[in-house]
Amino acid sequence: MSMVRGWTVAGVALAAGVAIGAGSAALEATLRPWRVGDFLAIDTPRDAPAPQVEAAETTHHFGSVGSGEKGQHAFVIRNRGTAPLVLTRGATSCTCTVSDLGPSTDSGDETAGEKTVAPGGETTVSIQWTGKGVGGPFRQQATVLTNDPRRPEIAFVIEGTVVPTWKAVPDLITLPKLSTKSDALVTTTIFTFGDEPPQVESLAAIDDRTKNFFTVSSMPLSAAEIAQEPEATGGFTVSVAVKPGLPIGPLRQTVRMVFRIPEEITAEIPLEGSVAGDISFAGQKWDAARQRIILGQVSSRAGLSTTLFITARGPNRESVKPVIEEVVPESLVVEVGAAEPIGTGAVVRIPLTVVIPPGSPTANHLGSEQAPSGRIVLATGLPDSPIVSLPVSVVIGP
Repeated sequence: MSMVRGWTVAGVALAAGVAIGAGSAALEATLRPWRVGDFLAIDTPRDAPAPQVEAAETTHHFGSVGSGEKGQHAFVIRNRGTAPLVLTRGATSCTCTVSDLGPSTDSGDETAGEKTVAPGGETTVSIQWTGKGVGGPFRQQATVLTNDPRRPEIAFVIEGTVVPTWKAVPDLITLPKLSTKSDALVTTTIFTFGDEPPQVESLAAIDDRTKNFFTVSSMPLSAAEIAQEPEATGGFTVSVAVKPGLPIGPLRQTVRMVFRIPEEITAEIPLEGSVAGDISFAGQKWDAARQRIILGQVSSRAGLSTTLFITARGPNRESVKPVIEEVVPESLVVEVGAAEPIGTGAVVRIPLTVVIPPGSPTANHLGSEQAPSGRIVLATGLPDSPIVSLPVSVVIGP
């Protein structure tokens, strides 16, 4: 008897579950119509006025475009329905693809970002793009929203290949380890992909702080050298001569080139290195590889205190008497301690205390383009390197 009653309960529960599931599915189907591609499966009365959007072409292959060059293609949209078709700009896949509603062929109303196309009329959607990157396949998408209930949006796709207009090998100039008394010569090769051989108009190091220590020159590539880069049509070498006397510490410079191929191109190549001298730095917050003080993220409520050490050697070590010239951010408190000889006295060590007092204002000097590094600038007392600038990476938060 218990077994029969159990089967009965299970049967009733199963039937109820099926009924509820079927009801939920039917409700969801009513509220969320089926979609096939851009089309919605919606039944509309045959005699009810309705727009009907038609776009015969939704994908355009533009072939090749140079990096930095702009392209454009117009897609045609027609209204095959019996009611006005309203078009609105939709989303684009990235900023290098922009949709724009062009003029219609009828007397349709046009407002910013929206257009109405009368029954039987047509309009165009202009897609603009800019070739970006160093080269390779390119595919972007822009959408246009419609009031056609069966096709509420149209996705227009552009695709092709971006070819570079120029290429640097290497794209970062790395200097050998320098001293304040040494010089150096480094080079990079610029390949171009224009219709004409490059005509170099100007070359210069542009960072004002150290530009006087650099001399930049160029030399055209031979045909054999150009052939080493596939599809290159020309090129030149860039030579950077470094003069003695650079300040101690990390070195960052930018070489700017202006040349024609035949359109004018402005290109920049970063240059990095470091300069050593009779003084060096150490400490828990000192990053020797990057040659900078890394304080990281600091709470303004708690503050921070750390000690670095300046090590001086050589015949002028006794002359090293650091003086604080500049501090960024201004809330940093930097104190120079007394010099102490180490071992036989061939090396002198000087403590440098860096403090962020509690209650300091918030600041962002992480070391990015948007948040440049802070710095501690020292007058050293050395004749060969009188000024040292130490980059500081720090974010002071609440």
